[in-house]
Amino acid sequence: MAGGPLEGISVLSFCTALSGPFCTMVLGDMGAEIIKIESIDEGDLTRGSTHQIKGVGSYFLSVNRGKKSITLDLKNDRGKKIVIDLMKTVDVLTENFRPGVMKRLGFDYETVHKINPKLVYASISGFGQTGPYAHKPAFDMIAQAMGGVISITGPVKPGSPPCRVGYSIGDIAASLFTVSGILAALIERGKSGEGQMLDISMLDSQVALCENAIVRYLGTGEICRPLGSRHPTSTPFEAYETLDKPIVLIANTEKLWASFCKAAGKEEWLTDERYNTKYVRLANYEAFYPLMVDLMKTKTYRQWADLFDAHEVMYAPINKIEDVVVDPQVIAREMIVEVEHPQVGKHKIAGTPLKFSRTPCKIDKAAPELGADTCEVLSKRLGLTDDQIEGLKKEKII
Repeated sequence: MAGGPLEGISVLSFCTALSGPFCTMVLGDMGAEIIKIESIDEGDLTRGSTHQIKGVGSYFLSVNRGKKSITLDLKNDRGKKIVIDLMKTVDVLTENFRPGVMKRLGFDYETVHKINPKLVYASISGFGQTGPYAHKPAFDMIAQAMGGVISITGPVKPGSPPCRVGYSIGDIAASLFTVSGILAALIERGKSGEGQMLDISMLDSQVALCENAIVRYLGTGEICRPLGSRHPTSTPFEAYETLDKPIVLIANTEKLWASFCKAAGKEEWLTDERYNTKYVRLANYEAFYPLMVDLMKTKTYRQWADLFDAHEVMYAPINKIEDVVVDPQVIAREMIVEVEHPQVGKHKIAGTPLKFSRTPCKIDKAAPELGADTCEVLSKRLGLTDDQIEGLKKEKII
């Protein structure tokens, strides 16, 4: 069986926490070799995150599978020389420090480009390499707050506290834009023979994801606000309570609306001028919503599900995480996989959504122990002997 589609591509990663590691995890899932540089003493800060599994941070385990870990003292000139030599052997460099850190280390893009002109150099930061906020620190919630997503997330009730998205969309959006950019830069390198720098901002990424809200405001002056589970431009398109548990219902097209009305025994709504088209339903939402609330509470979730299945109405349960990990569709798609870690042992993690027909992704290696691959990488990539490596250990350079 062929390796992943990025087999043969190597990545030198200076990334820590989430945005950079998630990006390199995706590249690694597709077959790239990920060489993760970590500090000698503590390594990636998520190794010590609060939620531990047998002494290893669950955060670290979740986004560092399949990588190689090497430890280096980047304050030491010999440690820096090793990094420079490694840069000459790889295709991609990734980092997610605040702008200026890589320059202080001597690994800024201008310097690295001279060392390896073919290298694709990807930087993720809170606000990017330019602009008035460039040197400010940022975490996920900072990006969510400043990018507008928190202002349109949460319950409808006035006065409710702001809500962040339930997972780190500020970090992960930047990660996925970086993956896309790296792949595009590698394709372009195949034509030009030269690498380039990719500058990804967490704030930029959130602004990009607020597409509809931004266009509506700029075009009409409408200020978007939290709507709970409701879609801003369609109805029914939200979660409703049933007799026992909530259900997500989507009947936003006329075909789905007709199917829903038949399933619910509300065929009269098909000719009611207040609700018979998607435009008037939205315009009359304040009157329409209470009718839907009362209707959906007349049956249990299972009763509605059976009716919706029979009439091809789009619906879904609101799964908790314990439901997701045993869902038959999730299992069938291999979205829960098992790996083995030397300290943690066998444990399950989320799989990859990338399904290739000919060059499948392969997840069979857990997150690495700190420095587990230092000797192998220095030996195979740089040709260092056992004695040379032992000497670097004694001097605490690796």
